[in-house]
Amino acid sequence: MAKKTLIIYYSWEGNTKNMAKKINSEIEGSDLKEVTVSPDTFDSDMYKTNDIALDQIQGKTPYPEIQMEDIDFSKYDLVLVGSPVWSGYPATPIKPLLDKMKNYRGEIASFFTSAGTNHKAYISHFKEWANGLDVIGVARDDSEVNDWVK
Repeated sequence: MAKKTLIIYYSWEGNTKNMAKKINSEIEGSDLKEVTVSPDTFDSDMYKTNDIALDQIQGKTPYPEIQMEDIDFSKYDLVLVGSPVWSGYPATPIKPLLDKMKNYRGEIASFFTSAGTNHKAYISHFKEWANGLDVIGVARDDSEVNDWVK
C-alpha cells in the first residue's frame, strides 16, 4: 500500500513549484502544499537573494517568517520537502518549516531544483536542519520519489 504523502515546497521562481506539481500528479492521493514568505523578504535579483539568504544562514538576520496553512503532519507517512538550492543550502524558508515539523514521526525526504552543482552540500545541510527527523533520502528532481513512496 502506498504511503499517505504530503508534498510541501518553497519555490522562489517557479522551478521547484513545477517539480512539486509533477510529483503530486505521479503520486496517487498525495496532498500538495506551498510555503511562502512575505513579498518583501527576498529580492527579484538572484544574487541579492543569495546574499539575504547567506545573512540568515550565518545568523546576521533571522530566518524568514513562513506563511502556510496549518498542517497536521501526523496524518502523513511521508513528507516530501521541495526546495531550490541556494549556495549549497536549502532555501532559507525550509529551516523554519523543518523546525515546525520537529515532532513529526514519519519519514521525510527532500527533492531539490538547482542551476548549480553543489548537491552534496545541500544534502548535508538539509539533514542538519532536519535534525531528529527520519530523513530517508535527498535527490535532485523526482528521480527517487517512486522509491520513497514504496
